[in-house]
Amino acid sequence: MNQSISPSYQRTRWLTLFGTIITQFALGSVYTWSLFNGQLDAKLDEPVSQVAFSFGLLSLGLAVASSLAGKLQERFGVRRVTIGAGILMALGFWLTAHASNLMMLYLSAGIMVGLADGAGYLMTLSNCVKWFPERKGVISACAIGAYGLGSLGFKFICGALLGAVGLEQTFILWGLMAMGMILVGALMMRDAPVQRAAGPVAQQARDYTLAESVRLPQYWMLAMMFLTACMSGLYVIGVAKDIGEGLVHLSTQTAANAVTIIAIANLSGRLVLGVLSDKMARIRVISLAQIVSLAGMSILLFTRMNETTFFLSIACVAFSFGGTITVFPSLVSDFFGLNNLTKNYGLLYLGFGIGSVLGSLVASLFGGFTVTFSLIMTLLVMSLLLSLIIRLPQRQPLAGQQLQRSGG
Repeated sequence: MNQSISPSYQRTRWLTLFGTIITQFALGSVYTWSLFNGQLDAKLDEPVSQVAFSFGLLSLGLAVASSLAGKLQERFGVRRVTIGAGILMALGFWLTAHASNLMMLYLSAGIMVGLADGAGYLMTLSNCVKWFPERKGVISACAIGAYGLGSLGFKFICGALLGAVGLEQTFILWGLMAMGMILVGALMMRDAPVQRAAGPVAQQARDYTLAESVRLPQYWMLAMMFLTACMSGLYVIGVAKDIGEGLVHLSTQTAANAVTIIAIANLSGRLVLGVLSDKMARIRVISLAQIVSLAGMSILLFTRMNETTFFLSIACVAFSFGGTITVFPSLVSDFFGLNNLTKNYGLLYLGFGIGSVLGSLVASLFGGFTVTFSLIMTLLVMSLLLSLIIRLPQRQPLAGQQLQRSGG
């Protein structure tokens, strides 16, 4: 592949990587949202539960926009779409600062910010991975790790701003900072070139369109695995403090330490499993993540937990979740090719939005943790079995020989 050794090609792809990392850091800031629920509750005079629903809408908007980002990139290019996402995010936060009722909050902080975040997140990630076909796992880990670090970094930034300038000005400054970083990152990016066969591995690959992919059973097997990982991770992460207080009878202060444990385990999963996925079959990395998550869920379901086992259980689930969402973009490209990755992974990514609400919905309908944990564990067992039997789609014969089907 001549362009891979060209100095200009190398410079362009490394600039794209750095721009993607900056953009992902800014986009990840939305996961500091819980900092604002209390003050928004007081400002709008609405229950915290209804205020917090705006983040559920944000997650759903993120997933929907991610599924459409491929079409936007085809028409406008990665740079223009990313710039548009940054401007829309700043506008969403500006309107959030002036929201005077729940509906305006849902429209601004939920739908607008969610759509902006989703439009930038998956598209820039997929585009960056395409620039580095030889190290997809490491690149995914860098980009998605930056997204996770963004939530941690902006937690301190937004916390300091809240104390210094108040709620409304914090939203405005947050939007301006995020937009500035996204615009800088966008200007460093270029659309990845079409990938061509290079070497025996690349020669075996075939690019499936989204229409072709959805007709394959492997696509829906992967969708099931991804939905399960998102449901288990997002539900347990979202209620970790409540599990500590309700099931383990920890003090509020001790249970709140779960947030730190989750952040460390989540980031560790992204880095460890992302790097590992370049050294072994990615589907086996997913199987490993599922086993780790099953271990955590088993502790939650079948043991009398103490402080140590509680933190261990949520660390297992967070590690598995972080690793899975890092490895999955590269895994999807292994199955269906790099050139249509944004579209093929975009539809699968709807599982993130569905998973973000499914666990809470089951818990509210059927009462409490046990039923939800049991459902999650059943789905994890099914997903583990799927990961062990799935194989790459049948490849077309090359040079008169039938290429070997292998899922790893």
